[in-house]
Amino acid sequence: MPPLLHPALPLLLGATLTFRALRRALCRLPLPLHVHADPLRTWRWHNLLVSFAHSIVSGIWALLWSCCDLRGGGLHLGNSSVWQTPDMLVEIETAWSLSGYLLVCFSAGYFIHDTVDIVASGQARASWEYLVHHIMAMGAFFSGIFWSSFVGGGVLTLLVEVSNIFLTIRMMMKISNAQDHFLYRVNKYVNLVMYFLFRLAPQAYLTHFFLRYVGQRTLGTFLLAVLLMLDVMILIYFSRLLRSDFCPERVPRQQHKDKFLTE
Repeated sequence: MPPLLHPALPLLLGATLTFRALRRALCRLPLPLHVHADPLRTWRWHNLLVSFAHSIVSGIWALLWSCCDLRGGGLHLGNSSVWQTPDMLVEIETAWSLSGYLLVCFSAGYFIHDTVDIVASGQARASWEYLVHHIMAMGAFFSGIFWSSFVGGGVLTLLVEVSNIFLTIRMMMKISNAQDHFLYRVNKYVNLVMYFLFRLAPQAYLTHFFLRYVGQRTLGTFLLAVLLMLDVMILIYFSRLLRSDFCPERVPRQQHKDKFLTE
């Protein structure tokens, strides 16, 4: 079946429109005073609210899927439950489940929505790192969506959204000028632990797995290239995070603001 007629397209469209509707609803919420006074911070706040909602849903979904997968219990292929068979953490390329497939479609819809939101808001140049990340993520997800391959890998990459919950809290507190709040100081340590557990660890596991495709001309080779580029980005962001939160005296005063970490 040609990609343009692929049955996944309604799922992608539905997920994208869901996040668009969510953004419109979240825009009705009151803003912190420090955010309300700045149009750029207002846009960024609304953008982060949608990201926060996506991280909660997809992060918990991926975590439950992975935990249940490791336990090896529950329902099997073709069922919408998060209970799956344990081979999905090992047979990353071939194993498939409806729950994992729907999760990948759901998150791909978010990345489509966020890409459009950034471009339509005139923030493409300032947020080019987001766009590069989203394009790579969508390229990887589409392999699972349209070719039904590496769905397990797609779900494992979404464990990063558990870390993003705390990273987004951090960014929202920074743009609302709440860096001196007790919650910020607690969150920066929780964020560091979550970064190790749900961003660095799954990325290292997947990179190790995909190294088997070195020298081949396959979809796995393409995904390995994407993973290696994401590895570089993740390590750069991690160094910025450490410097910003734990060694602020080493951050140049005139340093360009990092859209991932500050505002």
